[in-house]
Amino acid sequence: MLAGTRVVELGVWIAAPAAAGVLADWGADVIKIESKDGDPQRHFFKTLGMKVRRAPFFELDNRGKRSVALDLKQPADRELVDEMLGEADVFVTNLRPGALEQLELDPTRVRAKFPQLIYAQITGYGSEGPEANRASYDMGAFWSRSGLADRMTFPNEPPPTIPPAFGDHITAMNLVAGISAALLSRERTGEGRLVETSLLRTGIYCVSTDVATRLCFGKNAPVQHRTRAPAPLQNSYPTADGRWLWLLCLEADRHWPKLKRALGNPAWAEEERFATASSRLEHRAELIALFDDAFRERPLEEWSRIFDAEDVWFSPVNRLDDLVADPQADAARAFIEIPASEALDAIRSPASPVDFDGAAPVPRRACPTVGEHTDEVREEVANRTRKEDG
Repeated sequence: MLAGTRVVELGVWIAAPAAAGVLADWGADVIKIESKDGDPQRHFFKTLGMKVRRAPFFELDNRGKRSVALDLKQPADRELVDEMLGEADVFVTNLRPGALEQLELDPTRVRAKFPQLIYAQITGYGSEGPEANRASYDMGAFWSRSGLADRMTFPNEPPPTIPPAFGDHITAMNLVAGISAALLSRERTGEGRLVETSLLRTGIYCVSTDVATRLCFGKNAPVQHRTRAPAPLQNSYPTADGRWLWLLCLEADRHWPKLKRALGNPAWAEEERFATASSRLEHRAELIALFDDAFRERPLEEWSRIFDAEDVWFSPVNRLDDLVADPQADAARAFIEIPASEALDAIRSPASPVDFDGAAPVPRRACPTVGEHTDEVREEVANRTRKEDG
């Protein structure tokens, strides 16, 4: 899809490298600028005192790229960056605005030099305002500051933790969408664009249903435990084998008869207190308790067969062990293989979440070592310069 598109990435940790990683999956030539020590995410296990040979999450976001190790405080290396940006279609970064200004790689300066360039920036809290340079990470700006963690927290309990890189990868895909639109716009106008998103904005958008309700009515929907969920037919339930399933019966009155049949038409299901959606809401705690008892009578696989026969909509709650062995995930092309390199064996990894023409994009090369392609890129730049001069 993006063959012939050149991307220069100046990013650390996850959000910007993940966005550039998707572009690499889609065929772009992505040149990753790193310090001589490398992106700090390479050394994550080491910072924890663990001796682990590889970082599969780093490979996930950096497969297919070329790595150039530079010292951006050195004039010659800064000049090389300018040469690279002059030939690039997209510049991707998540350095803080102040750091970019110090390096003279802020949007104003770069776009003035290279008006054809799409400048794609991820920040924690936005590029303006009193906290634009505050350190963030997704657990801060995306999860905590946006209100998401609070909306996941039951009264009198601490907020839950966030899975690693959860908000980073959502924010990365938002940036990829913006880059795609900017590339289309440039095709039509010849002009580059500044594309911005932030962990904070993405987090707010993810919880925007609750935020929109608060903005409109001035009230917050209560955060309730599953034992008092307002929609018992859209709730999680335990099964006999220690697994969980999630009912997806959004149209309660339509699905209630099917669910009753799947449960064997127990006597309590015919009681007046459960006859309508409104009465089930009123008596939801009682109904959920009865569902808990009923679903604990059979293992998940048996419930799956029964629900499919009765057209009851549901989903298993997969554990990671279940997920990586799930045949439907394979059929959905959710996993790819990162090719082997001289240093590392091939490894199975999550695919980026978009296919083209019914096929998942396949990485062209393994994750690079720090500075693996520095000499190669320098030579490419020198060759172009010689051709222009000659």
